[in-house]
Amino acid sequence: MLEKVIEKKLVAAVKKMGGIAAKFVSPGLDGMPDRLVLLPKGKMAFVELKAPGKKPRPLQLRRIKQLQKLGFACYVIDNDDQIGGILDEIQSS
Repeated sequence: MLEKVIEKKLVAAVKKMGGIAAKFVSPGLDGMPDRLVLLPKGKMAFVELKAPGKKPRPLQLRRIKQLQKLGFACYVIDNDDQIGGILDEIQSS
């Protein structure tokens, strides 16, 4: 399964929940996660998407750790089976 297929499924699932899965681009700040997931009631998280079995690059891992130190939730999704559980976790946080 391609990363873009997983990404489309994430976007659709977030939309179904009444949220937004904005493509996140940050010029000058490489390694930022792919999507900013915004759910009702002010719930949000950063999500990095990968093809099955692929791992984030070292810079992406550093950026995720940096965001987590600031108190933001960050997730890596490499399988569409993870989407529901992660969205439930974001919503219940």
